[in-house]
Amino acid sequence: MPHVHPSSFPSEHTRRAERVEASLTAPGAPFAVVPGERGVPEYAHGPRTLREFVETTWAHGDAPFLIAGERTCSYGEFFAAASALAVRLRERYGLRSGERAVVAMGNRPEWQVAFWAAQLAGLVAVPLDVRWSEEGFAHVLDDCEPAVILVDGERLGRVAGWARRAGARVVLFPGSEGPGGGAPGLRIERYEEFPAPDPLAAPPDVEPRPEDDATILYTSRVAGRPRGAVATHLAQAASALNPRYHAAASALARGVIPGQGPAPETRMTLPFSHPAAFTGFYGAMAVGAALVLTDGPADGPAGAVTGEPGGGGSRGPGPLLPGGYGLAETGGTVLAPFGDGPGDGSGGAGRPTPVTEVRIAGPSGEELPEGEAGELWLRGQSLFRGYWRDAAATGAAFGDGGWFRTGDRAVLHEGWVSVVGRAADV
Repeated sequence: MPHVHPSSFPSEHTRRAERVEASLTAPGAPFAVVPGERGVPEYAHGPRTLREFVETTWAHGDAPFLIAGERTCSYGEFFAAASALAVRLRERYGLRSGERAVVAMGNRPEWQVAFWAAQLAGLVAVPLDVRWSEEGFAHVLDDCEPAVILVDGERLGRVAGWARRAGARVVLFPGSEGPGGGAPGLRIERYEEFPAPDPLAAPPDVEPRPEDDATILYTSRVAGRPRGAVATHLAQAASALNPRYHAAASALARGVIPGQGPAPETRMTLPFSHPAAFTGFYGAMAVGAALVLTDGPADGPAGAVTGEPGGGGSRGPGPLLPGGYGLAETGGTVLAPFGDGPGDGSGGAGRPTPVTEVRIAGPSGEELPEGEAGELWLRGQSLFRGYWRDAAATGAAFGDGGWFRTGDRAVLHEGWVSVVGRAADV
């Protein structure tokens, strides 16, 4: 079985990383960790739900949030629009907590408005990959049975047939309507015809609980039909804090004080539905940075998913960002580079977040010694709770003690994790 020689992980980098981690996670520190009710590590401070997280962005006010070409939407404008749509979803449409809201749009400011309106309304947001075909859309819609579909004109034709059959409400956002995108027979309203948002109006009086479902992210990394990875508000709250932690840790490891200087712009090249994009926009929102939007690659993502649900998926490992690793099931990136330590730019090496535990397992689930390659198992606050309406797949995904079997092959040494392939190759 392959080994990684200890010299691949210089001890000075490990000592520096451990000092930084201790300073950030000690009791009272910004990223202090406590044992959660499920026995896994959780952040002691910060939001417990996505509603708590997004409400903090209101304080960024007139700072630019979403930049699409010549169009700029400030944080204040975004929050007012999301609040107004959330009120409409609850009061006009009569939607209730726990119902699903599909978001099927390209990377436009309205995607963020729609996603966060669902959270402010207490709904479960289900982002769809905009590159899927009508058949792929219908498969996922049959599975999650949304009460409302928030869609742009380019994708209306791919959801129209299902929406007519199911009688689901449709909110149509700006965009050129593609083939089959006509409105006859649909319960449809056009977003551009809604009243202008009141910047002083509050979102609905809805308080989701940390254990309530927040998102369903569909993944096609495995053969067969796509599976919806369900994350709770508590899990997504951890995902919102993880990029802040990694940024602070990396800065300190380079000798830089975190938070100095203006918040940088983040260029969003992946579709918003991609788990790595969540890491990107969560990190930007936490510090009031701007997102520069593009529609991303048109014929398949950079990373671990394919453009067609159930099409077999990528058989490569699951790194999502340069040097980092994460999946739909982990809520985005949970292993990331650290200063100038091992793994920077390696496409899948780094150190875990404070609320992510790592285990390298052998064929029988036994924990392997450091330096030996085995299957990467993960456990922690940001992990999903299971697959939507698929108890068999959920049971197969988790080992004893709540460990998630990623299906990826990795090596662990002195806290550094290198993801090197699929577990089938071990």
